[in-house]
Amino acid sequence: MKRILKLMMVLMCCFTKMVFAQQEAQFGQYVFNGMYINPAYTGYKEELYLQAFARAQWTGVKGAPQTLSISADEAINDESLGIGAIITKDKIGAQNSLNASANFAYRIKLDRTETNILAFGLGVGVMQAGLNGNLLDPIEQGDNRIPTGSVSQITPDISAGIHYSNEKFFIGFSANNLLGKSLSFFGDYKLLNVKMQPHFYLSAGVALPFADDFVFKPTFLIKDDLHGPTSLDLNAFLLVKERFWIGGVYRSSVKLYPKSNLQSNLTARSAVGLISELFVRSNLRIGYGYDYSLNKLSNYDYGSHEISVGYYLVTKKSRRPKCYF
Repeated sequence: MKRILKLMMVLMCCFTKMVFAQQEAQFGQYVFNGMYINPAYTGYKEELYLQAFARAQWTGVKGAPQTLSISADEAINDESLGIGAIITKDKIGAQNSLNASANFAYRIKLDRTETNILAFGLGVGVMQAGLNGNLLDPIEQGDNRIPTGSVSQITPDISAGIHYSNEKFFIGFSANNLLGKSLSFFGDYKLLNVKMQPHFYLSAGVALPFADDFVFKPTFLIKDDLHGPTSLDLNAFLLVKERFWIGGVYRSSVKLYPKSNLQSNLTARSAVGLISELFVRSNLRIGYGYDYSLNKLSNYDYGSHEISVGYYLVTKKSRRPKCYF
C-alpha cells in the first residue's frame, strides 16, 4: 500500500499538463464549531471562544493527512457583528498548506427574543501551498518536473457563507477557496501547477430536548468541489445534562449530479465514527473523534483520530455558553 501511495504521488507529478490539486482538510468536529466550514458562524456562541484541534487521518499509512488548526471568535457591538480568525496547517504526503483567515459576520436579529439570527459571513486570508520534492520517489532520477527540495507559493484566499439559527435549529451554506482558480505556476517549474479547488458546504441540524436532562441532535453536512465525489456526513448526538456530548457519524459519497471525470464503480461508503465532547467546566470543552474506514483502506490503516480543546474566556458580558450548536 505504501508503494502504491508513492506511485500515485509520482504519477501526479509526471503528467504533461500537471495539476497539483490542494483539497480541503477532512475533520469531524466542525459539529461543535461551524466556523471551520462557514465564516457566517463567526460569533455564533456570543462569547470570546478559543479552540484548537488536531487530526491524524489513516494512521499507520505513510504520508497520510495530518491537520492542526486554532481559531478564535467573538460577537461584538451588541452581538450584531462576529469577528474571528482561524489558522490551519495541513499535510498529506509531499504536499502541505498553511491557511490564515480573518472572518467577519454581520448578524441580524430577526425577533425581539434575539434567538432567531441570520448571519452573512466573509473570510479574507492567505494560503501558502507547498511541495517537498525530497519526499517523492521518482521513477527516473533527474526528472526536472519534480522540484529539488521544497517549493511554495503564497496566494490570497476568500470564503463566504450564510447561516440561520435559533435555539433549536440551524442551516448554513458556504463556499471556500473562491480564488482557487487564480493560482499561478511554481517559479521555474512550468509543468507544476498548484490549484486550490473551491469547496461548497451545506449543513443543517436540529436540537430536540426530551425528558429533563437530554437533547437529541441530528445533523448533516454535504461537501462538494465540483470535480471529486460529493461527500455526505450524517451525524446523531445526545447531550446529557448539558455536560457531555456523545454521538456517531456516517460518511459516504452521494451522486447529486453527473460527473463525467469520476469512475462509475467507486465505493460509496467512506467511514463510520464516534465523536464525543465533555464540558470539563462550564467554560472548558474537550472533544475526541475516531473514524473507521469502510473502504479498502481499512486493511491498511488504524483509523483516524481527532482531539479538540475549546475555552470560553470570561468577560463582563459572559452568559451561559451556547452548547447546542
